[in-house]
Amino acid sequence: MAQTYWHPFADMAAIAEGGELVLDRGDGCYVWDIDGTRYLDATASLWYCNVGWGRAEIGEAAAAQMATLPTYSNFGDIVTPVTLELADRVAGLAPVPGSKVFLTSGGSDSIDTATKMARRYWQLLDEPDRTILVRREKAYHGMHTAGTSLAGIPANAAGHGALIQDVLEVPWDDPDSLRAAIDDVGPEQVAAFFCEPVIGAGGVFPPPDGYLEAVRAVCRDSGVLFVADEVITGFGRCGDWFASTRFDLEPDLVVCAKGISSGYLPLGAVLAAPSVAEPFWAEGAGMWRHGYTYSGHAAVAAAALVNIDILEHEGLPARAKAMEGALLDALKQLTDHDLVEDVRGGVGLLAAVQLREDLVTADPALGARVGAATRDAGVLVRPLVGGALAVSPPLIIEDSQLQELVDGMRAGLDAVA
Repeated sequence: MAQTYWHPFADMAAIAEGGELVLDRGDGCYVWDIDGTRYLDATASLWYCNVGWGRAEIGEAAAAQMATLPTYSNFGDIVTPVTLELADRVAGLAPVPGSKVFLTSGGSDSIDTATKMARRYWQLLDEPDRTILVRREKAYHGMHTAGTSLAGIPANAAGHGALIQDVLEVPWDDPDSLRAAIDDVGPEQVAAFFCEPVIGAGGVFPPPDGYLEAVRAVCRDSGVLFVADEVITGFGRCGDWFASTRFDLEPDLVVCAKGISSGYLPLGAVLAAPSVAEPFWAEGAGMWRHGYTYSGHAAVAAAALVNIDILEHEGLPARAKAMEGALLDALKQLTDHDLVEDVRGGVGLLAAVQLREDLVTADPALGARVGAATRDAGVLVRPLVGGALAVSPPLIIEDSQLQELVDGMRAGLDAVA
């Protein structure tokens, strides 16, 4: 059969030659391919299936909404009851009380929204020169034009020509460099600082002690908006509803997606603190000309509400915090392997096994080869840039499955070694 599906983040020539892994069902922490082979899903797909697979009640809620009114455009003053309910529910969980909720179709949409919201905010405050956006090295902020412009992973921005130019990059672990960068160009030029509380696709790097508190203070001192990119960390992944809550960051904007629906349907959101929302909502502000076809999609909202119910009723954010040490300890069993340099984690159910730098330098495909061998051993992990293997299982994972995860990774490492 001719190859017709164009995969994202893929070498299509290699796939056309080697074939695809076609998955057709999932249950709990496992997925199965069309040949019946079972895999432990150690990444919750793309960091997102927080409640695990097979939650029929999520699909049932979406189906019930579809049978009534699947959705309707939310432009202007139109909305559905379930969308209003979801906005209220998410606002009640937001790190800053009284936050407003702008709904999108996913994380990249949410990043684009946050960049435009930040710049428009300063225009409404008669500071139109505040256009510069600050990113960290290793950062991943989605793949729309704004997110690609904010890429601290050079390969993600390469090959697309000039994008947004008013972007500064600072080291990922040095708050003093953020202060210096803002002072250098002048705070009156800077709109926002984008920060993943735990760096995700850039290698899974938890924040150094005191880093988040320090950069938050820099933003307060300079008046720069602090944007917490919680697309990965939000909705339980980091041991609280939001990493911003766990680290007491009080962000001006929170960008989220993934865990808000556990990926059962596409959804994202931007949570705006009252101080940021106020100029948009003030009399005379007029229309903000921004939004998406599926903003506030009713069936998606219905699914998300049930997903949040599950997270809440089963205490999954607290479970992620309780198991963070167990996950890290389990993976540390692999540090004796000849291919392994280090293991990172300790903030919720997010971790990475780092392959040796010298070996990755000599063979940039080493991580992909270990990932493929680990898949052959029945465990799905995600190779990242720099030779890291990401681990982010569903929040329902059991202790016995942690050992299954480690055994599968060791088998993959041994096969390549």
